Amino acid sequence: MGPGPSNPYPEVVEAFTRPLLGHLDPDFLDLLDETCDRLRAVFRTGNELTLPISGTGSAGMEAAFVNFVESGDVVVVGVNGVFGERMCEVASRCGAEVVRVEEEWGSPIDPQRLLDAHASPKVIAVVHAETSTGVRNDVEPLGAGKGDALLLVDCVTSLGGIPVEIDGWNVDIAYSGTQKCLGVPPGLAPLTINARARERFVERSQSWYLDLRMIADYAVSGSARKYHHTAPTGMVMALHAGLGALLEEGLEASWARHEECGRLLHEGLEALGLKLFAAEGHRLPELTTAWLPDTLDDEAKVRRHLLDHYGIEVGGGLGKYAGKMWRIGCMGHTARPRNVALLLGAVREVLDR
Repeated sequence: MGPGPSNPYPEVVEAFTRPLLGHLDPDFLDLLDETCDRLRAVFRTGNELTLPISGTGSAGMEAAFVNFVESGDVVVVGVNGVFGERMCEVASRCGAEVVRVEEEWGSPIDPQRLLDAHASPKVIAVVHAETSTGVRNDVEPLGAGKGDALLLVDCVTSLGGIPVEIDGWNVDIAYSGTQKCLGVPPGLAPLTINARARERFVERSQSWYLDLRMIADYAVSGSARKYHHTAPTGMVMALHAGLGALLEEGLEASWARHEECGRLLHEGLEALGLKLFAAEGHRLPELTTAWLPDTLDDEAKVRRHLLDHYGIEVGGGLGKYAGKMWRIGCMGHTARPRNVALLLGAVREVLDR
């Protein structure tokens, strides 16, 4: 129950037991095409270029920048946590002029501040669900007011757990990760790019491995399937299974399940005397941040006790909040009321020790 990875769905575990397929095997290519269709359904998009990037969510982030940003481009980035900071770092390595719109950790970013930060940016980038703070940033107003800019959204911790509407919110570029609310081990980064964004690819990506022009020639159905790199076929089979479990449950049902577990966890922690970190009204149900009591001398030791004696992993705070708060994940297959009850019971016991 840390900030990721979450426990995999049983269907995902079973997928890893199947015979391995080659990356050019016709059966695998059919499965890849179906996986991309399932990703479109989960992203709520019709984008042709929707695929799993070979690598974790950070690979999706790099792909989202190196294919669209080059020296001198203006990139506006919302920064209210670690992953907004990482967006700035990647954009700056592409040579961009980075315009930071900062907010205190724990607070959401005002969308209008992002829209007003520069008159004509090439990209406006924001983290939908900030894993370091448990805060949800609003995306829909950005899509409505972005003008000529491309809207780039980090959906690593939101996809499958809370509403994500790529087409409905007018998002141009979005990426995610498999290890959060999709209930699949880390190793792939779902990515979706609309036609408007594809017209603005840089002429030559700084990354050969993450060059989406070349990857699309392999991954997009109907192409000549030009070999680019050896796709992690076992991971794609696992993602196919995880997306199948999610879509069989139904996206709305999954969102509701995550919402219920988040509510139970928030209420339970407050009943134990812990204060929630993220601003009310923008708290993520799938990733909860809570201040630790001052009486807790060694929070790392307490977390280790939870792991050793109860089999429960939770995450510590990052940056200046290390040792001061916990980050508790309730994502994917882990998002079950029984897990919340077990955690709250265990926390109650360790705090009473």
